[in-house]
Amino acid sequence: MLYNPFDHALQENPYPTYARLRDGAPLYRNDELDFWALSRHADVNAAFRDPALFSSAHGVSLEMWDPDASGLVGFLAMDPPRHTRMRALVSRGFTPARVAGLEPAVRAVARELLAPALEAGTFDFAGVVSAIPVYVISELLGVPREDRAEMLRLSEILITRYDGDTEIPQTFWEAAGTLTAAYKELIAERRARPHDDLVSALVLADVDGDRLGDDEIVAVLSLIGVAGNESVTKLAANAWYQAWLHPGQRAIAWRGAIAAWVEETLRYDGSAQMVARRLTRDTVLYGTTVPAGARMVLLGASANRDPRVFPDADRYDLTRDTGQALAFGSGPHFCLGAALARLQLRVVLEELVAAVEGYDVDETGIEFVHSPNLRGFRALPTTVTLR
Repeated sequence: MLYNPFDHALQENPYPTYARLRDGAPLYRNDELDFWALSRHADVNAAFRDPALFSSAHGVSLEMWDPDASGLVGFLAMDPPRHTRMRALVSRGFTPARVAGLEPAVRAVARELLAPALEAGTFDFAGVVSAIPVYVISELLGVPREDRAEMLRLSEILITRYDGDTEIPQTFWEAAGTLTAAYKELIAERRARPHDDLVSALVLADVDGDRLGDDEIVAVLSLIGVAGNESVTKLAANAWYQAWLHPGQRAIAWRGAIAAWVEETLRYDGSAQMVARRLTRDTVLYGTTVPAGARMVLLGASANRDPRVFPDADRYDLTRDTGQALAFGSGPHFCLGAALARLQLRVVLEELVAAVEGYDVDETGIEFVHSPNLRGFRALPTTVTLR
């Protein structure tokens, strides 16, 4: 059995391989790439909830594995108590009230960016939707409107991987440097003149006298910009494609079950496929001693198809209970932006359902993003019939 997360054929349809891993190799070893993988729901969930054993300190992806990973991806690559401190401070900017208050802005952005595509009738769904989270995040951060096209360009560079890439390309680092400079300028402005936006909330965040430094805020903003773009863009396209493949479920969504459409897509075909962890001590798993320092891959997307937890797990079913899905992780690293991602997905899909009577997908024009960590479309040609 071979599981190689960098293999393009696997990335385009990983689920049969995940099933073989769950049944035949729940603890899998890849000697060539030097990692172990866990694929069952119980194991992945337990690992998410045990940062003392499954450490994030070397990063959360194989291609960015580094003992100083927190300098690259911020508090994603921290363990308690450093992670606990950072999360407490950053959460000041993601209060339920702040996220809920963004809905009018999210809806306005969605309508503005969807309108030309819907009017044209035929468009690349993935390309059109990709701009929405960037504009929403720009709204959240307080980025001036005239700078948002450049934010979109840089964000697209940061999330793009090309054929053959097993390491981060130079274009990524150049775009990251440009964004870092822009974020530092924005932080300096908000320190001098706070606004009602996330950057100001992070600048002013205070937990018992503890405050975030500029570099820490930059790391948070970079994470929001990349992760927020990736998750919403890919999930929206995945939801659109799966509803097209499953007309019975599409009918349920069109009758108003938008929240269920979002949640079942998160479970059945979520954008996040896996995260990496470092084992902190020798541990026996499935009768095998895995050594301290081992690179562990936690296959959340496989866990979400585990029939031990989800009956008939390979069926796309908007009526099922998705309460145990791990699309946003679990435990102390549960995604801080989950509520914002869900809000954006719900609003985008609501706007589409309100405008579209029916639609078709041109499968001959589909292109997949090739990434070991994320699943989604680079291109999803769509033709719509408006109400």
